[in-house]
Amino acid sequence: MKIFITGASGYIGGSVAAHLAAKGHQIRGLIRNESRAEELRSFGIEPIVGTLDNSALLIIEAQNADAVINAADSDHRGAVEALLKGLEGSGKPFLHTSGSSLVGDEALGEPSDAIFTEETPVAPAPDKVARIAIDTLIRKAAPGIRSVVLCNTMIYGRHLGPVSQSVQIPPLVTQARESGISRHIGRSLNRWSNVHIADVAALYELALTKAPAGSFYFVENGEASFREITDAIGAALGLGSSQDWPAEEAIKRWGRELAVFGLSSNSRVLADKARRELGWRPVHHSVTDWIRQDIA
Repeated sequence: MKIFITGASGYIGGSVAAHLAAKGHQIRGLIRNESRAEELRSFGIEPIVGTLDNSALLIIEAQNADAVINAADSDHRGAVEALLKGLEGSGKPFLHTSGSSLVGDEALGEPSDAIFTEETPVAPAPDKVARIAIDTLIRKAAPGIRSVVLCNTMIYGRHLGPVSQSVQIPPLVTQARESGISRHIGRSLNRWSNVHIADVAALYELALTKAPAGSFYFVENGEASFREITDAIGAALGLGSSQDWPAEEAIKRWGRELAVFGLSSNSRVLADKARRELGWRPVHHSVTDWIRQDIA
């Protein structure tokens, strides 16, 4: 299958691209920086230099591909509209990468009992209204396009393709190394569902051939509190137990999006639908075990 993937040098896109290339698919991957072209080729990915703002390029690539995977930016509506235009009426698969912060709250480290499935109504925070609108636009492109939204939770694990890293755990590790203190925001009793990058790549492969048009799937295999995560970071680095950090200090360092929605919110979901409909069988089960083993 000829597959066009955006974000091919990124953590999700690069890992999915490398996984699919290893399975024998022909992969064309969008990258911004030509200097990384040879790195992509080493994984069997043909680099296409451009940006998400180049609508004409995205349309042509979508038209020429057997399937498209958007893994560059969950919130770039212009890129989504261009890819949908290129695929319009073709019935081809279009997998879009969303993120479960769309069900996140503004808890600033406090816990929540709310757990979401694909059928649970969502009253999003104002910051996430646009993301949900993009996901809805994609699903409504069916049946003319076999559109599928994969809503990932916190992803962990080493990249499978070009050098890259995830967006949630690495900033916590960097801060701990720089300061000598593993810190979390507020009491850090907030919890996030999580999933290993290898299990994510396996699900994208299944969704390419099995997911019905207009589908939406959460992607998770377990959950942990951020206190458990930062304690694991502290243990891995020999720093001892993690410590509370005022939200305003965290926002100064990381910005509102990451600090409020990425690190101190609750985002708890279940991915039973992906297991049931697509036969997905994730094999990695503990983000804290991975932290202790890998970071150390």
